[in-house]
Amino acid sequence: MIGLLALVAIAMAWADDEVTGLVVFSGGLLILFGYHLRKLERLAQWTLEPVGAPLPSAMGIWRRAFRELERRSREAHEARERLTSALDRFHDASHAMPDGVLYLSGSDRIEWLNRKAEQHFGLHGMRDQGLQVTTIVREPEFVRFLQAGNYREPLVLNSSRHPGLTLLVQVVPFGEGQKMVVSRDVSQLEKLETMRRDFIANVSHELRTPLTVVSGFLETLIDGFDDFEREDVQHFLQLALDQSLRMQALIGDLLTLSALETGAPAPAEERVPVAVLLHSIAHDARVLSNGRHEIAVDLGDEDECGILLGSEKELRSAFANLANNAVRYTPDGGRICLSWRRGPGGGEFSVQDNGIGIDPVHIPRLTERFYRVDRGRSRETGGTGLGLAIVKHILSRHHAELRIDSEPGKGSRFSAVFPASRVRAGVRSARS
Repeated sequence: MIGLLALVAIAMAWADDEVTGLVVFSGGLLILFGYHLRKLERLAQWTLEPVGAPLPSAMGIWRRAFRELERRSREAHEARERLTSALDRFHDASHAMPDGVLYLSGSDRIEWLNRKAEQHFGLHGMRDQGLQVTTIVREPEFVRFLQAGNYREPLVLNSSRHPGLTLLVQVVPFGEGQKMVVSRDVSQLEKLETMRRDFIANVSHELRTPLTVVSGFLETLIDGFDDFEREDVQHFLQLALDQSLRMQALIGDLLTLSALETGAPAPAEERVPVAVLLHSIAHDARVLSNGRHEIAVDLGDEDECGILLGSEKELRSAFANLANNAVRYTPDGGRICLSWRRGPGGGEFSVQDNGIGIDPVHIPRLTERFYRVDRGRSRETGGTGLGLAIVKHILSRHHAELRIDSEPGKGSRFSAVFPASRVRAGVRSARS
């Protein structure tokens, strides 16, 4: 355009009209300047409009410039969209992680965290960003660990904000002094480890006492067999035999519980006559009681008792444990009733006594291995502390539930509640 104006001005100058040529050239330049200024203004306005707005109309170099700018803008917008989508997916994946993730700056300020980290450390994602993490998470162990700078071993942190919560905290340095803090809830693992330690301690303690008694009597007899009367020797040997039987019962219960806990095969689908089973268990309970208790069986209409589907051996073990516990913990002269009720919703076997009862504080822990309300009384009565744990596992394998109702001084009621899928109608069976 400028070249064309220059040619026109030169042509006028050759025609002896230099002033007119200069005026035309200057006016053309002004018009051209105004045109470009207008296109610049249109470009400035276009950049303020949303991405995807129509391209300003133009000619020549401006049309090419607008198209190139629009192409670059579109590509930049698409790249931003891809990055934003990738970042959103990363955030969604991070929030879905079972572990907490916390990013810290070189000065330990919070840059980003996921929801699990919010729960683990008691933080708020939006409110706490940019704040010094040690001013919010004031766990002394965590502060010392973060400031020490030695992150080769993780920190096991028992949260004071959330009692019972144990975290495994690892710090991974990256970038320019930044840190990624990863937290994992290991409360259940810690609980299992505690249970394992308690289990080993309890087994050792339970075996040590009878072993001490047996070895003591044997050493006494070996050192001075001729010094004792025949009756004393028989008494010592009987006590040693009782303790060895106690150890045998403990080991038997441990093996049973181990088989149940380690995924033994599903119970066989046997058809177990309920009336026959309960009369048999009542007979064994009377033998254990030796006339010290009144033991009754309440089956209602025996024609309606039906049958249970499951392993007869396991069901007998569970029901017998409940009945024998009632005998052990009911004072002499007490009454124990074994009952069964079948209805549309399933069946319920229960053992009710009028014994010493149980404080409600103990009921949630009764099915724990070796948990006893009264340790001294349990040993006197021959209990191993594993009976209710075995009952719980057997009932779970039969899709049943153990319910415990008790009140100190008024007795207890232990019930095994079976779903309708485990209970069937059956013909009346004769007593065994």
